[in-house]
Amino acid sequence: MSQTRHVPVMLQRCLDLLAPALAQPGAVVVDCTLGLGGHSEALLSTFPAARLIGLDRDKEALRLSGERLAPFGDRAELVHAVYDELPEVLDRLGIAKVQGVLFDLGVSSMQLDEADRGFAYAQDAPLDMRMDQTTGVSAAEVLNTYAPGELVRILRQYGEEKQAKRIVSAVVREREKEPFSNSARLVELIRDSLPQAAKRTGGNPAKRTFQALRIEVNGELSVLEAAIPAAVKALAVDGRIAVLSYHSLEDRLVKQVFAAGAATTAPPGLPVVPERYQPRLKLLTRGAELPTEEEIAENRRAAPARLRGAQRIREESP
Repeated sequence: MSQTRHVPVMLQRCLDLLAPALAQPGAVVVDCTLGLGGHSEALLSTFPAARLIGLDRDKEALRLSGERLAPFGDRAELVHAVYDELPEVLDRLGIAKVQGVLFDLGVSSMQLDEADRGFAYAQDAPLDMRMDQTTGVSAAEVLNTYAPGELVRILRQYGEEKQAKRIVSAVVREREKEPFSNSARLVELIRDSLPQAAKRTGGNPAKRTFQALRIEVNGELSVLEAAIPAAVKALAVDGRIAVLSYHSLEDRLVKQVFAAGAATTAPPGLPVVPERYQPRLKLLTRGAELPTEEEIAENRRAAPARLRGAQRIREESP
């Protein structure tokens, strides 16, 4: 496995955000998106007293990161799970609260680099896009079987694609002649359906459609909607959470959960706010932090990253 192709995004900043919570002996940190284990390896090396739980829905990622993290022995526990299953995983391991949680959302380098997974629009591959290839429907099935209205909704909502209707009518026309199976045909169709002006902006014109399909195939937003509140709930007081998002839909979700946790829930007009209404979270980042220009130059996949962090300052109200 080439270590060079996988550069963990905003690594030092993630470590700095989590550091105050992970220095204590017995600290448990959960890497909810293990991938190739780059962030996890750094967490285990930087915090020698910490124990790590790593989750990934992709069995190949678990195998590769397992090799990478083997030197840490039983300090690393890797689990095949989607990150919204965090409460069940902790329950099974008998862990009541954790000190740190890290999410690095988006597609792992491995999934983008292995052509046959069908995530990348730059090379021809089967239209699969499932992060866990043992379950669920593929991107090809979505394209070939979803009703046109549903496809338009997905492209607009998950891809923020303004030309969704044009693309979908072309897809529907073409799938009747022959079902979609490979990415190159879809990329070509998208290029052909877009007006000239739309092709000139924002990189590869297929990017938004591929993002939308990937989110739909993996249920990413519904999983995230459950996972972020569950992770906040799992944090011990003074525990910290860091989340790297790669598009505005993910970032908005994270922002909403953090903002709600950092706000008082007291009815307006109380002269003194009782403890149970006090904020549960303190925000550790001002808005979303962005990668530096140097980092983007070194690792172009870091370009869209947005990092938010929060600290647990109070128990849940009963």
